[in-house]
Amino acid sequence: MLYLVRYGQTEFNAIGRWQGQSDSPLTRLGREQAITVAAILRREIADAGATIFSSPLGRAAETAAIIADALRITQPVIFDDRLKEVRMGSWDGLTSAEIEDGWPNARNGLGANEWFFHSPDGESYDEMLARVTAVLESLLCDDIGPKIVVCHGVTGRIMRGISSGLERGAELSLDVPQDAAFRLSGTGVVERLDI
Repeated sequence: MLYLVRYGQTEFNAIGRWQGQSDSPLTRLGREQAITVAAILRREIADAGATIFSSPLGRAAETAAIIADALRITQPVIFDDRLKEVRMGSWDGLTSAEIEDGWPNARNGLGANEWFFHSPDGESYDEMLARVTAVLESLLCDDIGPKIVVCHGVTGRIMRGISSGLERGAELSLDVPQDAAFRLSGTGVVERLDI
């Protein structure tokens, strides 16, 4: 069984700055969200035998450490670059206004969650889909017991979309809560888990 988690709120989230592969630390609320998710996972995973896989970006790594501590998981978190957020190149770390100032009208006509893939020097949807598909396949074929995956908004959307067989538009419109987890069965069923 695979449990998918988004990192807790960061300082950039709180002020409306897009992170991409740049980083900012968790806020107090973000740490509380990680503790909430740990409580959800504790209810779902009876023992400390779970393995945690995480994006190496700081916000995901910090969330993974909080979950590991709360669940008393002693084995090290396994970091995988394929779990990183979409790379937006020059747009990483900017606000929407800063992107518009630097690249006027570059996002016009693009869907609310489609524009992430249209930075002039960023990652395309197909590139991201390939790496997320590869990591998901490796996680689902590995029979090491329960797995907790800590990643990002776009990464998690794509992972859930692949699991559910969704079309690109529906996939990119999925919600990305920071205080819930998703159970991916590997059989096409994705279930949201809340307190």
